Amino acid sequence: MNPSVSIFSIALIAFLCLHHRVHGSSHFEGFDAEDDDVFDDSTELHHSLRPPLVTQSESTTLDLEPPSESDYTPTSKSDPPSQTASKKPSSISFDFWDEDEFEGLPEDDKTTDSPVISENTSPADPQTPDPESASDALDSAIPKKKPSYTVEIVCVSILIAYAINYFTGKRENENLALTWASKFGLKDTIFEKNFSLLGVGEGEDSPLLLKEATNVFKFYASGRRYCHGLLATMELKSRHDLISRLFNSVVPCKDEISFEVYMNDDAMDHIVFAMARKKAAKTMLKELRDLQRFGGLVPVPFGRKWVSEELAVISESKEVAGDMITEVVLDQVFGDKSFEKFGKNFLSLHFSDQHPGKHRKMLLFKFALPDAKHMDDMVRLVALIPYYIDLVGRYRLSSQARNKTEGARQKAAHEAYKELENVRQEALLRKKAERKKILEEAEAKLSAEALRKKEAKERARQMKKSMPKVKMSRGH
Repeated sequence: MNPSVSIFSIALIAFLCLHHRVHGSSHFEGFDAEDDDVFDDSTELHHSLRPPLVTQSESTTLDLEPPSESDYTPTSKSDPPSQTASKKPSSISFDFWDEDEFEGLPEDDKTTDSPVISENTSPADPQTPDPESASDALDSAIPKKKPSYTVEIVCVSILIAYAINYFTGKRENENLALTWASKFGLKDTIFEKNFSLLGVGEGEDSPLLLKEATNVFKFYASGRRYCHGLLATMELKSRHDLISRLFNSVVPCKDEISFEVYMNDDAMDHIVFAMARKKAAKTMLKELRDLQRFGGLVPVPFGRKWVSEELAVISESKEVAGDMITEVVLDQVFGDKSFEKFGKNFLSLHFSDQHPGKHRKMLLFKFALPDAKHMDDMVRLVALIPYYIDLVGRYRLSSQARNKTEGARQKAAHEAYKELENVRQEALLRKKAERKKILEEAEAKLSAEALRKKEAKERARQMKKSMPKVKMSRGH
């Protein structure tokens, strides 16, 4: 063999081996050095982009479509390495493939499965918001309105205040009534000395007071000459009622006690007399019927000691007024000096033998009740009761004044009788009108046949009545 041919053959074989080695390293024909650089760059670009937001179901086929940049998400720093390593691209970019050089490559297999949300997607990703986290963020952003219990608290507070005020006010009224009873109704007191029976029952253990209401207490005494008995009624403030207490704080009122003395019929003469403060006296003169008929304001007598200027006297005659206002009562209570000191709780007194009601002859006293600490201020006022019982029981009018009072009472009795007759006549007329109205309504309900029969009957009765009467005589 020619040596030159052998050298050429060896060189050709070496060139072919070298060429096959270079192209075999790239595994594909048509790849040069620039292609390798581009592929490397695309691979680095692929790994630097974000992982896809939505992953498709696993497939053994290759995805020939190049992934877009929006299909990648950056790997969170807080993700573990295992999750980061598992996030490999599901497809490789084949932009530089030559489809004519290779056959049997798998086509792009597009799955029809519905996408699922990646478990590794962070809730903080603005592109994939979590509904639960979004609702939580919305709830936290909107301030929650705290429930208000103002109405319930106010109502409960009012109920508690009303209950506390009820028990405290009730206790205050009871203490005030018991203080008065212990001051004037126990042993060696004014009523115990002037009456033989005290209290509302019989026996020594009978209670002194009768409680009719939370603020009304009554005291009874009997067993004294000139009278059947005495009834004291205490009408106190409604301290147990919260509304009344608030009203009384704005419009002040007083605790009052009134005494009714029922006189014997033969122990009281013709007396109509009253005394009160000037404003109250005018009201009594307008409202009380016996004072309207028989009484009148008495002027201050000349040259005689009289009651305080704050008081007004109403009487049937000046004689009765002068006899009822004695020197004793002026010095004790009703004088100018004594009334300023001891008469501040005095309201009124009223004596009448023409009092309307079951008991016509009565003595009425009305006083303001002080608090429990100042109950001694009522001693002189209460002492007026037995004093006037004896004074009125022994009092007799003069003949001239008696004749005048008897004429006035006869006139009043005649007027009362006429008023009673007028009332009776009005009642009869009213009943007659009602009966006539009932008959008219009954006739209106009758039928035409019944009306015809009634008219015929009425006509026959009228004809019979108009016929001349024939007197029959027996012939002899």
